[in-house]
Order: sequence, then structure tokens, then C-alpha cells
Amino acid sequence: MEDSGGTEAQRRLTLVAAAPERSREEPLVRELYGRVLREARRDQDRSLEDVAAAVGMSKQYLSEIERGKKEPSSEMLRAVCGALGLPVEHLLFRSGRRLGAANRNSATGNPNRQVPTVLAA
Repeated sequence: MEDSGGTEAQRRLTLVAAAPERSREEPLVRELYGRVLREARRDQDRSLEDVAAAVGMSKQYLSEIERGKKEPSSEMLRAVCGALGLPVEHLLFRSGRRLGAANRNSATGNPNRQVPTVLAA
């Protein structure tokens, strides 16, 4: 049965905007936190082992946090910041500045990053 208005086809096909591709300019928040924490630790010439021991975690876990591979809890972030003598608000501020810079850099690239995708219902 053919529908003159095309409503049958509209029911079967839905046009959606695909999620924008994640680029290197758009880091995850956990990656930003990790970069700031690693930078603070290195600025103090402290080892992973030293800071991890002060917090009470393994150096492997701290390394994963610094590399943005683990999503630490707010309590864990507070503990690492405390061991580094870094106020949590400095972690948030520095991470926010990096995210803002990354967003400005990606905005100067291709503004039409979303590509329409047709899905069959």
C-alpha cells in the first residue's frame, strides 16, 4: 500500500544528528585533572610512589589517574590534592582553563562536525 504523503516512509526512517567525533582537542575532564595533578607532582620533584604513599593508594592507580585512564572520586581527588598541597579549587580552575583552551582550539577548526545519519526503524 502506497502512502501519498510519505508518512509511511517517515515512520520507518528517522533522521538524527550523529554525535560529534571526539577529537584530540576535546579531552575528558578526568584527563585534564590527571594532567594538572601530574604537572603539580613533577613541579615538586616528587615520585609517583611518594605521593601515592601519602594518599594511601598504589602508585599504579595514581599513574592511571594522571594518565586519565581512571575516573577518580571527589574524595580521591581531594586526597591527592592534599598530598600535593594543591587546593582543590586550583585543580578545578586549571582544568577549566585547559578545557576552555581546548574548546577554543576546536571551534577554530570545522564548525560543522555533526553529520546527519539515517537510521531505519
